[in-house]
Amino acid sequence: MKKPPLIWTNVLFFALSFLAAITLVPWYGLTHGFETSTWVAFVVCMFYAGLSITAGYHRLWAHKTYEAHPAVQWVFALGGAFALQNSALHWSSDHRVHHGQVDDPVKDPYAATNGFWYSHIGWMLRDYQGKNYGDYSNARDLQRNPIVMFQHRHYMKLVLLTNVGIPLLLGAHIWGSRPYTEKNTARDNGFLALFTYGEGYHNFHHIFASDYRNGIRWYHYDPTKWMIRSFAAVGLASKLKRTPVERIEKAKAETLLLKTKVKLAKLPLAQDQLTLLQQEYDLLLKKLQTFCAVQKQLLEAKADSMREQYDMSAIAKQYKELEAAWQTQKQAWLALNARLLSNA
Repeated sequence: MKKPPLIWTNVLFFALSFLAAITLVPWYGLTHGFETSTWVAFVVCMFYAGLSITAGYHRLWAHKTYEAHPAVQWVFALGGAFALQNSALHWSSDHRVHHGQVDDPVKDPYAATNGFWYSHIGWMLRDYQGKNYGDYSNARDLQRNPIVMFQHRHYMKLVLLTNVGIPLLLGAHIWGSRPYTEKNTARDNGFLALFTYGEGYHNFHHIFASDYRNGIRWYHYDPTKWMIRSFAAVGLASKLKRTPVERIEKAKAETLLLKTKVKLAKLPLAQDQLTLLQQEYDLLLKKLQTFCAVQKQLLEAKADSMREQYDMSAIAKQYKELEAAWQTQKQAWLALNARLLSNA
């Protein structure tokens, strides 16, 4: 008997996801490691997807063993799409056929009598149902459920929304760097910023939440920042709040200091290195504070149209000198931390 044609979408999905699971996941674990937050996200996603199938698709819709509030049904409908097990209508219809024709090698969609492989994977790789694929005559009750039907009609959109949106949402607290603080899980991730209109710079945002920017560098992709700034340029927005440079740089320096101290504390006879590190940190902050004080003077002088020209020139000259001194100290500070961390 000729076998039904392969469903190449399913074949490729199962093959590529399996390949990624046995190659990319171990590679990432060996090269980057898995933090506690990653494991928590994994468990949360697994339970959300799994319970949406067991409590939603199976016991609520396929067998109607209980009734649920619409809010709960929406949670299950989204979780079912996240689980990638087809729509609730199709899944439930198949499952009802399974119970009515259990173990029939032809009528049971995933008959165990056809073997372990067929009943768990094989039945999804070929078009065994043929013309009966869209026959939902045994699920007319579910066709009257607006939530089930909405999910059925928009299943692929919801698959993309959940399987891209949920990882992006979690990624803001799992993947990326923490240059401003390590007191919370929020990360800066430029890649996530591309998909979240600039919201990917989450580590900065969590410590400086009142700043209208998330990406503070000119090259940071933050279209939300650009829109707000554009509104301000034409008088449609005002009083844009920006975190002072001194606070930003101090937060970065303090975070790096603590990170390096933790590494050095694990080494024997590291007291001299810790002393040098603290001295360089104190010097960096002193030069930063001096530079920022003169920067403030310069801005005030520019705003004062009555200020003498030679006075302005003197402040500007001092500003440039202090900026250069601070930048030099900053580079020395970064180089020292890099050297100490590499030896730790």
